[in-house]
Amino acid sequence: MRRSVENQAYYVLGHKTPNIRDLYTLGRKLGQGQFGTTYLCTEILTGLSMLAKSICKRKLISKEDVEDVRREIQIMHHLAGHKNIVTIKGAYEDPLYVHIVMELCSGGELFDRIIQKGHYSERKAAELTKIIVGVVEACHSLGVMHRDLKPENFLLVNKDDDFSLKAIDFGLSVFFKPGQIFTDVVEAHIMLLQRCTSRTTGQEQMCGQLGTQQGIFDAVLKGYIDFDSDPWPLISDSAKDLIRKMLCSTPSERLTAHEVLCMSDLSVKLTYVCITSHPWICENGVAPDRALDPAVLSRLKQFSAMNKLKKMALRVIAESLSEEEIAGLKEMFMAMDTDNSGAITFDELKAGLRRYGSTLKDTEIRDLMDAADVDNSGTIDYKEFVAATVHLTN
Repeated sequence: MRRSVENQAYYVLGHKTPNIRDLYTLGRKLGQGQFGTTYLCTEILTGLSMLAKSICKRKLISKEDVEDVRREIQIMHHLAGHKNIVTIKGAYEDPLYVHIVMELCSGGELFDRIIQKGHYSERKAAELTKIIVGVVEACHSLGVMHRDLKPENFLLVNKDDDFSLKAIDFGLSVFFKPGQIFTDVVEAHIMLLQRCTSRTTGQEQMCGQLGTQQGIFDAVLKGYIDFDSDPWPLISDSAKDLIRKMLCSTPSERLTAHEVLCMSDLSVKLTYVCITSHPWICENGVAPDRALDPAVLSRLKQFSAMNKLKKMALRVIAESLSEEEIAGLKEMFMAMDTDNSGAITFDELKAGLRRYGSTLKDTEIRDLMDAADVDNSGTIDYKEFVAATVHLTN
């Protein structure tokens, strides 16, 4: 499947498309990912602002990579029309890139909104969770698993409306058939249940702390949920009931997204008449309106910071190492450990990320440092570095 840039006479999309530049004007860069870049763009005919995700074909080195891009576009078309799912406008291909044009959501990430407001209550979290579970239900009803649900992958259409959510990033999504069992492992930062099933959970919406990768997997396999650690003692029983039922390790007993939104009359066996949503997320439900413990937001922020570190490591490995060195975490660590002390300081991490093209602010790099520095030594030693990135090579 590997081809040089000069000899890319094949079509990722399987057919020739119009030239994106005949229809859109590409504007400023908005973000950078493992395979491509996002840009602000303008539709020439209407003058409307859109978002273009440009995927570098040179980085699609395997048949699976190409199939992933095709499937992402197919799934976005398949889900088009749902009010809480980003709308695809079209897909275009040229010799170097595949471009996916979609609606622009100018309100930013849900994650950033949560951190910015800093005083979310359970009731607000419940309202947001209801929207998110609605997206999951829509996906599942159409035979799609998102597999990367997290606050960063929900955008706000309007920055003044916390409930104008749109799910984005279907790059890891797959089609599935009823009864199909999935056992493959996607990225460790993806929502907890994706190792096992197509069902989803709202736990991160509340506590934002999932622990280490191995701890996550062990907890999933054993069906263990720690409700004793802070801030869980202050979370309502109804919220914990919903989480417990969504995280049930027995698939047949686990709530589906539809069941979360539409609780059946349990007094009548085999009857699935929609009565109301789960008490925690239903309108005028039992979710308390008091502010959540500050630990909730700090842990959510820490978890997201760790995600960013892992993503940066993945990008560095993917773009800077040869295939033979794809598992070369030691070399990567040594490159950043410029004084050969066996530990990476903040300044070394900052300089190392800058060398690899990172545009993170000092405060964001500090968040990454704090998240990876498990023993609070003020530096990242080799074991901590490997612990933060080893999943990328498994």
